[in-house]
Amino acid sequence: MRSFMIALSAFAIATSALAATPAAGPYKLDAKGKCHAANGQFVTASLCAKPAAAPTSNHCKDPKTHKFVKCGTPGAVPA
Repeated sequence: MRSFMIALSAFAIATSALAATPAAGPYKLDAKGKCHAANGQFVTASLCAKPAAAPTSNHCKDPKTHKFVKCGTPGAVPA
């Protein structure tokens, strides 16, 4: 009987620990860069997906003349 009670209490502790973790679901970043769970609670930033990087362009323009220039030139911005 004692081993049964020990096993039952271990199971109760394990299930309560699982219930305390954030609910599985979509995580999203707000405008300030904070990570939120589906229920609105703050969660660790490692759970949120990183925003997709902007596609890089092979073309650059000079902001003054608006002509295409080599991307290594000073002041060149991606087109």
